[in-house]
Amino acid sequence: MSLKLIDLSQEIYEGMSVFPMHQKTFIMTNMSHEKNMKDTGSTALGFSARNLLLSEHCGTHCDAVWEYKPTGATIDKMPLEYFWGSAICIDLTHVPETRYIEPKDLEEAVERSGQEIKKGDIVLLYTGHFDRNFDTNKWQTTYAGLSYEGAKWLAEKGVVNIGVDSPSVDHPEDLNFSAHMICGEYDITNTENLCNLDKLVNKRFLYIGLPLKIRDGSGSPIRAVALVKE
Repeated sequence: MSLKLIDLSQEIYEGMSVFPMHQKTFIMTNMSHEKNMKDTGSTALGFSARNLLLSEHCGTHCDAVWEYKPTGATIDKMPLEYFWGSAICIDLTHVPETRYIEPKDLEEAVERSGQEIKKGDIVLLYTGHFDRNFDTNKWQTTYAGLSYEGAKWLAEKGVVNIGVDSPSVDHPEDLNFSAHMICGEYDITNTENLCNLDKLVNKRFLYIGLPLKIRDGSGSPIRAVALVKE
């Protein structure tokens, strides 16, 4: 059996778009090859390295339950099974940016996919937002998001991780952060700022998006990938 690896991760770089409530990304030179050679006295080899100042929620990342529930698990305490495993991707590109993703939208998208949601699944929602609006002034402001009922529909199906190709699983106008609220109620995670979901639509595949083991972390940047049968 031949497998294809699909990268689902955005770049991390200084000046990248970050959700407004989080720390902006800064990258600083720690040592250059030339400076290191001077400091060590080596005439053969110099080392270069940089320092990163970034949010636990920058770029493609997953959330710890503790981020939105004070009694929830931090990222280092959450089951790794929430961050890798069998997954499906459903097509919600028809849902207008002006409204919420409701249970009916999800049910119809799953039916069209020819797949089914199983307990313990990871479900990725392809809204098309990355394709349409990445690196534009609409990126942080104009996208479809889950309603409370939509997120609950997924959680009650046994989904452990809800992934989206937008900055948040919530609709940008939802100041109650309903999808995050559901993740807290059901002690599950969500993954935001994915890309390349168009390559996974209506498929079942192996998803891997492991967080860094950050002590007491509220979340973590990840390198998300999908393994798909060719």
